[in-house]
Amino acid sequence: MTTPLLIIDAANVVGSVPDGWWRDRFGATERLRDKLASLPSVGVPGVEPPVDVVMVVEGKARDVASSDTIRVVSAPRSGDGDDAIVELVRTECADRTCYVVTADRGLKARVTSLGASVLGPSTVR
Repeated sequence: MTTPLLIIDAANVVGSVPDGWWRDRFGATERLRDKLASLPSVGVPGVEPPVDVVMVVEGKARDVASSDTIRVVSAPRSGDGDDAIVELVRTECADRTCYVVTADRGLKARVTSLGASVLGPSTVR
């Protein structure tokens, strides 16, 4: 059995809590990445570990780096995060279970049509 893939829509998850993230999008995204560090070994509700975790970043958070446990993928341009997530689903989820963490309705429709399941931001917050 292959390891499931959990793709995090970083902008959507960061924006799901009004904690002042808009003053420092880069810092808020780094803090999210660091908070998610244990996900590969602990999983999330409904997804048993181990799990591969990819966080997609865009805009002012594009330069957030990967960590030892969280792979970060930067969208090529601001606002292209959804397209980057869809491309990851297309290229990395053909032979394994894939989950996308987002509350974006349009993105949900796009990734579920490709066979991914969707989890809400509270799953990882």
